Amino acid sequence: MIYKFRVILDAKEDIFRDIAIEKEATLEDLHNTIVNAFGFDGSEMASFYTCDDEWNQEDEIPLFDTGDVPGEMRIMNNFILEDNLDKYQSKIIYVYDFFNMWTFLVELAAIEEKEQGESYPTLLFSHGELPEEAPDKKFEAEEGDFDENDEDLDMFEGDDSFEDYGFEENWN
Repeated sequence: MIYKFRVILDAKEDIFRDIAIEKEATLEDLHNTIVNAFGFDGSEMASFYTCDDEWNQEDEIPLFDTGDVPGEMRIMNNFILEDNLDKYQSKIIYVYDFFNMWTFLVELAAIEEKEQGESYPTLLFSHGELPEEAPDKKFEAEEGDFDENDEDLDMFEGDDSFEDYGFEENWN
């Protein structure tokens, strides 16, 4: 079976690529296909993020293990597409280059039979030109996530105990 994805740049303009890839491919294979489809050089770090139906970001799936304990994180090459994406869980977020934050909304559009003689992965359709710079991202907390009147913010008020650590004397 073939998974057909629409990969949309999170921008005001309509910029997207339609990609076909085998269901046995990994998220790393999908990452490489997206990099090629949009003309990136592939030298930057990237991650996929699971999300809900409203595109709310959930768990990170990085290209490389960046955790404190080696082997603790699941990375892209450990995720087989058919095991992690189906018609019920069909959306993921892809971020390329964490300095510029190229952000893409990736949606599984169709699951179809493999076409005889076709090689995969393949770019099916391309719409729009990638801008010179990544679109600005607006980071917003959900309502209720931050309360400036929270008592926890006051816990260090009037507390000079940080001076006991001797940073001043030991600073090079």
